[in-house]
Amino acid sequence: MSLNSTNKKIKIEYEEENASSSNPRGGPVIPPMMPNVFENNKDDVKPPVGNSSSADAESERPMHRELFVMNFTGFLVPSLLEAINDSTENGVRRIISEPTPGLIIFDMFKPEFCQMLLEEFGNFKKWAWETKIIIMRPNTMYRYGAVLADLGMETMIGKLMKDFILPMSTIFFPEVGGDTIDSYHGFIVEYGADTAHHLDFHVDDSEVTLNVCLGEKFYGGELFLRGVRCVKHLNVDSELKEIFDYSQVPGRAVLHRGRHRHGALSTTSGHRVNMLLWCKSSIFREMSKEEQNSPSWCGQASPASPRLSRQPHTTHASHTTHAALPPASVPPPPSDNPRTGGKAVKP
Repeated sequence: MSLNSTNKKIKIEYEEENASSSNPRGGPVIPPMMPNVFENNKDDVKPPVGNSSSADAESERPMHRELFVMNFTGFLVPSLLEAINDSTENGVRRIISEPTPGLIIFDMFKPEFCQMLLEEFGNFKKWAWETKIIIMRPNTMYRYGAVLADLGMETMIGKLMKDFILPMSTIFFPEVGGDTIDSYHGFIVEYGADTAHHLDFHVDDSEVTLNVCLGEKFYGGELFLRGVRCVKHLNVDSELKEIFDYSQVPGRAVLHRGRHRHGALSTTSGHRVNMLLWCKSSIFREMSKEEQNSPSWCGQASPASPRLSRQPHTTHASHTTHAALPPASVPPPPSDNPRTGGKAVKP
């Protein structure tokens, strides 16, 4: 079975401010830590789901002030702190695994941080519900979640990118600008019965993407990856060696190229929340404008390997088990569901 049907193309996921939208940022003056939300008709406001706050009265903002202080010692696992402080490539490589080329996996957040961020996100949604304010959706493909800057975490997340993600992306992804990332789009997304079940096959509007599962209790939701492609080859079928499924674990991070084609399988039960950073390099983007041929990092730039069979596969690799998965785990093909938005790319 081809990963891409003949009439459906892989989508590029953009942050909301870079896409066409009938709901631009702006609006009335709102509390200081809410710079990117806007007021709308109360009939469009939906009650919050998951991450329930314990506050009985009007939600206090913020709920956990510790989140807005750059105390990374209290947030990050010791192994990551030690590796970054060691300032050597060997130190970083000791704490990561790379089960398939270009997929860097490592433990990142302590359970206490994950829980606090989940509660802060839940409290933010409760505040928005009480004040009849619509939350800016994270990007063009996904409507359930929030932009981290809207929670007031822009400075803290920016320092996280500079001090921790930049050193790692310099080691693993310099060929796509990982050594010059200078901006980011950070957001939270959620999956479950009351939100969305899966995420369509796509690539990110980033040079390097950090994806960290925060929790909560859930089944399913595996991340499926199908090879790195430049725009020219975005819709070329995957090679057998590029097929990989990863089972998400709370607190554990995934780092990959933004052009690593991927999606998320259905969260079959429970509620899953992830934090993502799309890290971008203005230098790399400017240099890429002059590129005529397929770049070296594109999976089609190397000699051809066996192609994906056009029969349904049942042997996707799994990071947690390294075993065959049942046919039910085969990812759904990209859809044109208007709810996910996105921008189609011509082959």
